[in-house]
Amino acid sequence: MKLNCIIVDDEPMARKVLEEYIEDVDFLMLVGKAENPVKAASLLDAHKVDLMFLDINMPRMSGIDFLRSAFKLPLTIMTTAYSEYAVEGFELDVLDYLVKPFSFDRFLKAAIKAKEYTGLQNKTVAPLIDQKK
Repeated sequence: MKLNCIIVDDEPMARKVLEEYIEDVDFLMLVGKAENPVKAASLLDAHKVDLMFLDINMPRMSGIDFLRSAFKLPLTIMTTAYSEYAVEGFELDVLDYLVKPFSFDRFLKAAIKAKEYTGLQNKTVAPLIDQKK
């Protein structure tokens, strides 16, 4: 199973690094890139997206504001230079929080967490919910 993912970051170099990291992970499939959350919304409408790599400080709308305003978003891993937003990010249900510059090893750990979470969600959580009915 591959996780379809998008990158939402206003920095071209950050998008490039993430794209290269994603290409090196066999269970990730990049389906789009956006330089701000406004453009990311159209990607989310056009594709089935399982995982979003989201920056915080961007023009038009911050990543935090995007998380607050959007009704249903895919699993999200924050990718930012601002460690001070970590608690707020986790309160908004982000799966992981990567502080730039992050290594490939740290990226891979977050990606594996997403893969395990989606597998757990698909196989374990649903049957437990069904049993309660």
